[in-house]
This record gives sequence, C-alpha cells and structure tokens, in this order.
Amino acid sequence: MSWYVLYTASRAEVQVEKRLKAREIETYLPLHLTPRRWSDRIKMVEVPLFNSYIFVKTSDEILRELTKIPGISRIVFYNRQPALVREYEIEAIKNFLENAKGKECEFVENEEVIISEGPMKDVKGKIKKISGDYLFLKLEQIGVTVKIKSEQVLRK
Repeated sequence: MSWYVLYTASRAEVQVEKRLKAREIETYLPLHLTPRRWSDRIKMVEVPLFNSYIFVKTSDEILRELTKIPGISRIVFYNRQPALVREYEIEAIKNFLENAKGKECEFVENEEVIISEGPMKDVKGKIKKISGDYLFLKLEQIGVTVKIKSEQVLRK
C-alpha cells in the first residue's frame, strides 16, 4: 500500500473524501482554517490546503478503479507513473498544519513579496502600506504602486 495523489473536480475534495471512505479507502485531505467574508460577517471555514487534490493510501490496482468515482478527475502522474507520496511527506504536511494551527501570517511594511496569481504573477514588490485585506506594493521593475489582496502574494 502506498500513498497516491488524485486530482478532483473543483471544490469536490470533501465529497470525494466521503465517497472514498465509504469504500473503506484510507484518505488524507489536509484542511486549514481561513477567514471568509460574506456581506454581513466574516467566518472561519475549513478549506483544503491543496485545491483539487486528495491523498489516498491504496494499491496500484485499486487506484486505477478510483477514477470511476464521481468527482475524481484523474490520477496525478510523475514520470509516466502514478505519483507516489512517501509516508514522511504526509507526516510533514500533518506536522506543518498542527504547528500552524491558530497562527496568523502577517505581512509588514517594506517586506519584499512576490505576486502569486493574476496578470502580474511572479512580479516582485515591496509592501508600502497595509489596509485590511489589501497590500499596496511598489513594483520597482515598472515604477508603479498597485493594490492587491494579501492572499495573492507570497513571501519572497
């Protein structure tokens, strides 16, 4: 039995996990708490750490049959073989989530970051101002300041 990675339909990770557990397949869906804003409130919700991915511990033969389960798009491959995840890598993800529980990741002014999504993906910038969920970044390469959601940047 080995750990493999399955790619799921968008936002179907939790339903896929339930379907796999109903078939007595060992799964691991790493979840973390994050704030979500509605028009009238902010609520902490559990979301997958890796969007559209779930880990399963099974044999290679059973793995091929799992693609018939609704919500599973495909098996993730590496070098033309189903991608194997080592036990210690699963444990590292679990340890990371346990250690990060309840901690917030805050940005500070003058910190260098990289934009992680959108049309300016991979552009580096320096935080000039923090306003709620938004950061004002000075992009030296093009000499402008942009306003971007804090979830769209990564620490350099």
